[in-house]
Amino acid sequence: MKKVKDNFSVQSGAYKKFRPTYPQALYDMLVSICPVRDTCWDCGTGNGQVAVALSDYFKKVYATDISENQIAYAPKKENLVYKVERAEATHFSNDQFDLITVAQAVHWFDIPAFNKEVKRVSKNGGVLAIWGYGLLQIEATIDRLIYRFYVDIVGPYWDIERKIIEDGYRNIPFGFKEINVNQQFQIATKWTLDQLEGYLTSWSSVQKYILDKKENPVPWIIQRLTPYWKHNESKIVRFPIFMRVGVIEK
Repeated sequence: MKKVKDNFSVQSGAYKKFRPTYPQALYDMLVSICPVRDTCWDCGTGNGQVAVALSDYFKKVYATDISENQIAYAPKKENLVYKVERAEATHFSNDQFDLITVAQAVHWFDIPAFNKEVKRVSKNGGVLAIWGYGLLQIEATIDRLIYRFYVDIVGPYWDIERKIIEDGYRNIPFGFKEINVNQQFQIATKWTLDQLEGYLTSWSSVQKYILDKKENPVPWIIQRLTPYWKHNESKIVRFPIFMRVGVIEK
């Protein structure tokens, strides 16, 4: 089985504070295709944002992550249970879940092994939804500078799994009856330059750059953005969401 990678425990606080949140429309769509809403598993839950949202709709939500530090920052709810477990080998019962979700995490998994575990723990007719988001989009000039930072400065420090994100999960093994999702989702938020700086600092590639070079590369890009973005100014930041949804048949 693929070796576990934990790239986010070190910056768990920053990850929770600066990572974007998913739109309500995405959750509405998921709930609409799940006629039975007893139990849900949010895998690779990170700081728990998806698990917390889905706990408003499901009687019981289980959320797992390999990072105990990440889970420590996750909000607590009465019908929400957190577990430190890897995605491909859980202690859940057979035929347990109506919905299984993975947000911005499946690329870290041993995907064939995870698919096998999904089939084991899902109910017949249960739903698997995996999604992620691409590089942020703000304005053309700013986007070009951030892309240069993404590719030229910290590009060598991205894990190979980043390519799976860039491909929009199109080429991963997905052995389930796929549902065509007609809606196009995006994350849209307003950030100051300080918030952008915090988000960029939470990138795993930036953290690896810091470990290697003993300096933070983010001030480099922030300095180059200041002619186009005043420090007290808020700009709309968008992240395009891609997703795959399937029914698990046994």
